[in-house]
Amino acid sequence: MRRPTKAIIPAAGLGTRFLPWTKAMPKEMLPILDKPVIQLVVEDLVSAGVTDIIIVTGATKRGIEDHFDRSDAMEADLIEKGKSEQAQTIKEIGEMANFIYVRQKGSPKGNGRPVLNAKHLIDDDEPFFVVAADDFFWTKGATSRAQQMVEAYEKTGGSIVALADVDPKDTAKYGIADIGADLGNGLFELKGTTEKPAPEVAPSHFMIQMGYLLTPGIWPLLERELVDANNEIVMIENINDLLATEKVYGQVIDGTYQDTGNPIKYLQTLFTIALDHPEYGSELREFLRDK
Repeated sequence: MRRPTKAIIPAAGLGTRFLPWTKAMPKEMLPILDKPVIQLVVEDLVSAGVTDIIIVTGATKRGIEDHFDRSDAMEADLIEKGKSEQAQTIKEIGEMANFIYVRQKGSPKGNGRPVLNAKHLIDDDEPFFVVAADDFFWTKGATSRAQQMVEAYEKTGGSIVALADVDPKDTAKYGIADIGADLGNGLFELKGTTEKPAPEVAPSHFMIQMGYLLTPGIWPLLERELVDANNEIVMIENINDLLATEKVYGQVIDGTYQDTGNPIKYLQTLFTIALDHPEYGSELREFLRDK
């Protein structure tokens, strides 16, 4: 089996929920304390052996490229000021992986379009990740989401979809996995997905999260460019179709799902991480208690 070493991160969205911030700054660069959210996503992938990060961007995303580039002038300035540890930190950001940038183009759009835009960078026999740029799992130093997905892939040889356990009463907010055989340790055969089912008819309480480790069998399906009711190419719809030709699996991720896709979810994520921080947590908790 060939191990996955490449990942596609779609990052071309306008981020209108965060205007005017996103007029000039990508939403993927929203800070989670001292790191932008996309760096947390990249670190997760790198921990599982990913060496090539393909970021599919748009016209307002220059900040992402600048962040993952080396900054010799800043590094030299920090060293001169006696801040060698900080200089090493920003140096390591640019050396985490090989970063490749592709501009999103073509229609119809949807989250399948950036994957198609990056196809020429993936070998025909190569498994690869597709992950969102604005959400992640907080595993508190334990095995990362990507590592858990690679372990599931090595057990099964099939495509892996990341799942998150949600409160059963909230199933109507998410795409929910229809699961089959339980293979142990949170790994299930996937039978399909149901979009936002009511709790009483939900096939499970596992949310489909945009974290995929895909086999090459997905390409012929994506290349059909079939669209949904919103005239978009949707990844999970193509993964559902993949079930007709090969097995697909869902891995419930051991960790806390964090989303930064809108302002309230971003604030919830920020407070979750900050309250758990060894340096800032107790002081922030005391501050909030006094309010």
